[in-house]
Amino acid sequence: MTSFFRAEVDAMTGYIPGEQPKSDSKIIKLNSNENPYPPSPKVKDVLQDFDWEWLRRYPDSSATNFRNAVSEVLNVPADWIIVGNGSDEVLNLVIRACTDADRKVVYPMPTYVLYRTLVEMQPAQTVEIDYPADYKLPIEELVQVDGAVTFIATPNSPSGHVVPVEDLRELATRLSGVLVIDEAYCDFASSDALSVVKEFDNVISIRTLSKGYSLAGIRLGFGVANPKLLQGLYKIKDSYNIDAIACAIGAAVMRDQDYKNSCAEKVRISRNKLSVDLEKLGFKVWDSQTNFLLVQPTKGNAEHLYFKLKEQGILIRYFKQEGLEDKLRIAVGTDEENTILVKALSELIQ
Repeated sequence: MTSFFRAEVDAMTGYIPGEQPKSDSKIIKLNSNENPYPPSPKVKDVLQDFDWEWLRRYPDSSATNFRNAVSEVLNVPADWIIVGNGSDEVLNLVIRACTDADRKVVYPMPTYVLYRTLVEMQPAQTVEIDYPADYKLPIEELVQVDGAVTFIATPNSPSGHVVPVEDLRELATRLSGVLVIDEAYCDFASSDALSVVKEFDNVISIRTLSKGYSLAGIRLGFGVANPKLLQGLYKIKDSYNIDAIACAIGAAVMRDQDYKNSCAEKVRISRNKLSVDLEKLGFKVWDSQTNFLLVQPTKGNAEHLYFKLKEQGILIRYFKQEGLEDKLRIAVGTDEENTILVKALSELIQ
């Protein structure tokens, strides 16, 4: 049968998101790195007071209100900000704008596997470089490839580690292409890479409201870069990619930093306790500056534990790929959810 699709689409597998249970189920969902706490109360205020007239009209094509809120919080000019339907859209814009069949996209592995999917959708070349066991950034290998686009997630998923700013700065200095710093989890970390963005015109930081702001359900993210770099992205961005409600909610929660920071601190405290509890059970636990942990059971039975927990209504993430076959990624839940998880694991490993 003749295919309807391009060869690249026929050849690709596609990104597989974490399993999504039914909304009325009592599943403990720790597989998609969602924030265990509700979003800012400001969201309710926005929805209650929202002017329905704005639903009749097309939304602001550049999400001005939200961009201004980001500008105020991050202390960057509003014209240094581009808004996306989730940070994934901004990642996709970079790939579409900067790559072709003769250009390479490079990133260290393991990392966010959507990078691979985005490249596979285009006629572009993927170069994946293995992280060493200590997750030190392989700068020389990345520089040698000198891709049209280089992705670095920091904090990284699934490892949870942060790439030192000095390493990012060195990479930006030595690359001729675009350096994409994916900071989806920066709200849980002790540092960020915004200073590198301000210093180099080939660097973009991409962030999301899905994690730190508990807004995975409205799909809102943004990129921060020199306007020279954003110029090309705006050319291919959908004209009205951010709806009016998302823009209003995003602006409100962005301006409520106290609430976001208090929730992030609760997650950090729970993360540290969960890490200790899992280590007591014999798990190897990687240091994390995110809202999840990468762990390794002593018996190498990660896949078995994943399925057994699922049978008990506890969803975590198992990646059946090289380097991760014996590991699990566990999102930090509420203290009650974490306690149930640890109890279940304790019974399973005994």
